[in-house]
Amino acid sequence: MAKRRKTSRTKAKETNWQERVIQIRRVSKVVKGGKKLSFRAIVVVGNENGQVGVGVGKAGDVIGAVKKGVADGKKQLIDVPLTKANSITHLANGASGGAKVIIRPAAPGTGVIAGGAVRTVLELAGVKNILAKQLGSNNPLNNARAAVNALETLRTFGEVAEERGVSIEHLYT
Repeated sequence: MAKRRKTSRTKAKETNWQERVIQIRRVSKVVKGGKKLSFRAIVVVGNENGQVGVGVGKAGDVIGAVKKGVADGKKQLIDVPLTKANSITHLANGASGGAKVIIRPAAPGTGVIAGGAVRTVLELAGVKNILAKQLGSNNPLNNARAAVNALETLRTFGEVAEERGVSIEHLYT
């Protein structure tokens, strides 16, 4: 009985993860016998509570590619520090390949002002008020990774105070 309870708890824990497919692309590899077709899926996984990851999966069928993408996304998870207004703590830049992303905190009620893959990453991270801009490439994979890169660089007020060796109250004055 104890084992059953344990598995149901882990399943309940896993159900709060959401996954969204950004792109499914048919790719081919030239081999001796001709072209071998497969599918590449770019998937964003998040719990809308400060954790998000981007994964890529390749398989012979779409469903298999999405499953591999979800598994890869869960391996790549990062923690995002959110404010009480469900925004980010400070302005941040991220880059991946030719894509650059700028994210800025916004006032409550602003919503998620972002486009494409960056919007998906921010929504699944649990950010509700933010301004974002994609610069450079419009490749969805690079833009999603650039958004994750920008979210990785975020620091909380507590971390900054600790690095400087001052109290948090001192930062606000």
